[in-house]
Amino acid sequence: MEKKENKLKMEDKLKYEVARELGLLEKVMKYGWKSLTAKETGRIGGLVTKRKKAIQLQRDQQA
Repeated sequence: MEKKENKLKMEDKLKYEVARELGLLEKVMKYGWKSLTAKETGRIGGLVTKRKKAIQLQRDQQA
């Protein structure tokens, strides 16, 4: 159960980090995630997925 909670927290952290880097964090904080366009949401999702894969690859290489 803890792994799942940590995973959700990691994904949330990544989402906020990517949103900040794309200049969308202020919009998200003010209006919520639903205020984003499909293009913005897709961009965030794509970058989060890319980063998660990179993190997993790095962990696999260390093991």
